[in-house]
Amino acid sequence: MNFFLDTAHIDEIKKAQKWNLIDGVTTNPSLVAQTNYSHKELILEICNLLKDKPVSAEVLSVSSEKIYKEAKELAKIHPSVVVKIPLIAEGLKAVKKLHAENIATNVTLCFSPNQALLAAKAGATYISVFVGRLDDIGHEGCEIASQCHKLMKEYQYKSQILGASIRHSKHIFTLAQAGIPISTLPFKVFNQLIQHPLTDIGLKKFLEDAKKSKHLP
Repeated sequence: MNFFLDTAHIDEIKKAQKWNLIDGVTTNPSLVAQTNYSHKELILEICNLLKDKPVSAEVLSVSSEKIYKEAKELAKIHPSVVVKIPLIAEGLKAVKKLHAENIATNVTLCFSPNQALLAAKAGATYISVFVGRLDDIGHEGCEIASQCHKLMKEYQYKSQILGASIRHSKHIFTLAQAGIPISTLPFKVFNQLIQHPLTDIGLKKFLEDAKKSKHLP
């Protein structure tokens, strides 16, 4: 599974980069609003940090013509930009045009297999299924993401299902079991993946024993 960091905070990206385990970054207007950067400045800085790894930057328009125009401008910022477009009819119209021009897209706010099929048919590069928000309304978010992924394989679409709205580490495990190729997660959850209390306890005991036997380097 590839891991994207879902953040607009440069310090979080730098911390995660030290592990050499981040495969991309996703942003959205809510995350960008938490920073002091303009949208363009932020996306450019993130792209420069990640070099050739994908960075999703979201449009704010809702009509196909304006989405298309805004997407073209975002794509000019850096070759790594993936244009994030909402899963609405006007958005899919724009995705179709952008796909024809080889501009990568991340179709976001997907909540059903039917929506995923339409996004794939339009030529989406990534389709972000919001598992946490689906859980919030009583659905099984990871199961719906799995259904979407199976449809991509069944019909041999090139679109990749991206698990989004990740709330906890169990989401990642369940998505990984289902073969979901990518998850985008907050830094807090990303950090949780490597942590376990028994690891800390075991390491402490090993170091204490090594110290007693004078085997520490």
